[in-house]
Amino acid sequence: MPKAIERLGALQAQWSPAPYVALWSRLDGFTISQLERALARKSVVKATLMRSTLHLVSSADYPIYAAAIVGARRPKVERQFPVDLNAVAERMREATTDERPQTWDEWRSLAISLANRPIRQGEIWPLWTVGFMHARLVHLPPSGTYGFYRGAQFAPYERWVGRVPTLPPSPMSHAVTRYLAAFGPASVDDMSSWLGVPNTPVRAVLDSVAPRRFRDEAGRVLYDLPRAPLPPAETPAPARLLAKWDSPLLAYSPPERARILPERYRRRVIAPNGDVAQTVLVDGFVAGTWTIEKRRLRVEPFGRLPRAARDELAVEEERLLAFVP
Repeated sequence: MPKAIERLGALQAQWSPAPYVALWSRLDGFTISQLERALARKSVVKATLMRSTLHLVSSADYPIYAAAIVGARRPKVERQFPVDLNAVAERMREATTDERPQTWDEWRSLAISLANRPIRQGEIWPLWTVGFMHARLVHLPPSGTYGFYRGAQFAPYERWVGRVPTLPPSPMSHAVTRYLAAFGPASVDDMSSWLGVPNTPVRAVLDSVAPRRFRDEAGRVLYDLPRAPLPPAETPAPARLLAKWDSPLLAYSPPERARILPERYRRRVIAPNGDVAQTVLVDGFVAGTWTIEKRRLRVEPFGRLPRAARDELAVEEERLLAFVP
């Protein structure tokens, strides 16, 4: 299970079923219990990471991703707030010693108290999330299990998983390699957008990580790993049901999401608050959305679907209804 998640970079996990459906759509024979066992065995963890949102990642990858993102975002945060980020992280780690879970309001209040200056509404988010990552705070199960929607309890990675492994010389190189293995070829803007970091630290590692260069139809430079597969354009893409916030819809910078999400459908899929619907893929492009209500799966296509796609989706619908509790 950790290897599958590493191959996908990470799985966004704000909504409990999302990572489970994401793996179901990609792995033959995947079951909910497989991922829940990985969380219980601590080979997979849930934590704040890319774009300051919740993800499931392998335990081996988590400290590296956290170091890469904190390293890239720390200078701006320390310019915004007159703080010692090490002291902020240590105070956050201390707050996890309570027996009861901290509420998000309590975490927010703690971050505000550490900011060392007056805070406007909504301004604390960068310090709060970078502090979480620098403290290496991970969610404790049952957070991350299927159907869990309550407040989470946190612990430092070292207390829950064990000793932090020796980090590679360049955590950002590792993060970019994981991204390109899942989503390349891609631009610097794409990589930066997915990680939620500035372009400069990404660009600094590309010569060593991604020596292959391409140009897209607009003339942008795209980067990829050595010997990475590049299927022909005519390669068939079977119909699929993707999870909420599924990675391919967020893996590219917003102007470039048209490679999978046609611009005319964007507002029907991505809400103003960033919520991303569960989507239907036909021939590799978003062609509708889906929901499950009272054990019935409802597909809302954006237009008439070819007969072959409807037949493929009927099979997927049956499989998904057999998968979800």
